[in-house]
Amino acid sequence: MIEAQPRVSRKKIFVKTYGCQMNVYDSARMVDVMAPEGYDEVVTPEDADIIVLNTCHIREKAAEKVYSELGRLRALKKEKSDRGENLLIGVAGCVAQAEGEEMRRRAPMVDLIVGPQTYHRLPEYVARLANGGPAIVETEFPADDKFDSLPAPERRKTLARGATAFLTIQEGCDKFCTFCVVPYTRGSEFSRPLIRIVEEAQALVDAGVHEITLLGQNVNAWHGEDAQGRSATLGRLIRALAEIDGLARLRYTTSHPRDMDDELIAAHAEVPALMPYLHLPVQSGSDRILAAMNRRHTADEYLRLIDRVRAARPDIALSSDFIVGFPGETESDFEATLALIDAVGYGQAYSFKYSPRPGTPAASEEDQLPDDVKNERLQRLQTLLGEQQLAFNASCAGRVLPVLFDRRGRGETQLVGRSPYLQSVHVEDAPPHLFGKIVDVAIEDGHRNSLRGRLRENETVTA
Repeated sequence: MIEAQPRVSRKKIFVKTYGCQMNVYDSARMVDVMAPEGYDEVVTPEDADIIVLNTCHIREKAAEKVYSELGRLRALKKEKSDRGENLLIGVAGCVAQAEGEEMRRRAPMVDLIVGPQTYHRLPEYVARLANGGPAIVETEFPADDKFDSLPAPERRKTLARGATAFLTIQEGCDKFCTFCVVPYTRGSEFSRPLIRIVEEAQALVDAGVHEITLLGQNVNAWHGEDAQGRSATLGRLIRALAEIDGLARLRYTTSHPRDMDDELIAAHAEVPALMPYLHLPVQSGSDRILAAMNRRHTADEYLRLIDRVRAARPDIALSSDFIVGFPGETESDFEATLALIDAVGYGQAYSFKYSPRPGTPAASEEDQLPDDVKNERLQRLQTLLGEQQLAFNASCAGRVLPVLFDRRGRGETQLVGRSPYLQSVHVEDAPPHLFGKIVDVAIEDGHRNSLRGRLRENETVTA
């Protein structure tokens, strides 16, 4: 009689994601890279053998929020140690890149600090720590391409993540806006080769993904090599991806106005899979502030670019980013921003008070604005943007829109999905078999942050 071999228990990894969509992609790839090493993802830190905080440095007080979380994890690490269990704690992403050795000084219980360009080496680092090695701080920008080192996502995990997916095609930025830390935390612009992106997209579609959002800090600056070794453009990449059978929707974010070329604009007119939505940050409507930000475009150039995009795709929904209270911003500068918003008419937008980022040029400017001025201006700006978003959503009432159901609603029979314009659409009495499908929905109401619709008697499923 052959004795049954004891089952080797797999270890557990928990990744907490902060900030941007690229970090969501990176977190998923961290889980993927650890899977061959015997690690399964868990949803609570208490169950984990490794905890990784994947951090973002864009928001205000980002580093302090990470240190606060590390304080809570310190107690969990001690509890596990008292039970004879070992818990490894890692910090990845842009805060790790920016803080480096300072984080080791302030939080000595952290075992691993890795920047966003080195997380593909997690298995190597974890093995060194497991063998009794010292804590690791790796925040260099390595010459090797991390994407070539990452394993293909497992079909099972891709299916579990749903019918939509992020796909990073470009990292870093060479623009050096004076308020932004990205060039210092993500490095200079790097574009993945066209064929590698198509292969990853094909694998996602084969696993059931219907919508892919292409990611980059400056995504429309993508210039990856094609099969002949020539530099391609984002418009060409979009056309190549649109040829994948079963890929119904394509989006991309985040863009810079200076990199919206004719080929990309034409793709909005000619590629049905490219959704009628464009996030194109402008930050300010004042030429003086735009120059101080080193944006290298004027308000008029931005408005003329919007006209070209709308001429190509008249129904496109526009989104943007705005910073209020930039150093030296006057009331006249702020009024110019409101005027630009009036001229464009946004479907949605993101707006923030300026907050200094250590190491950026704007942080050392002497004419910083007081918080009460920034707060008052932000409220006025958000009121105007909110009115535009409500008007755009309300204009969808009475239309039939294809909706990709990608979330469960609050009730047992409610499904939530995305319209082509990236609006959340809530539908009652939606049978569960429609989850992950694109379905025609009759829009009944448009609210500030969402639409409400109903299935038609003979719903049309397009994917």
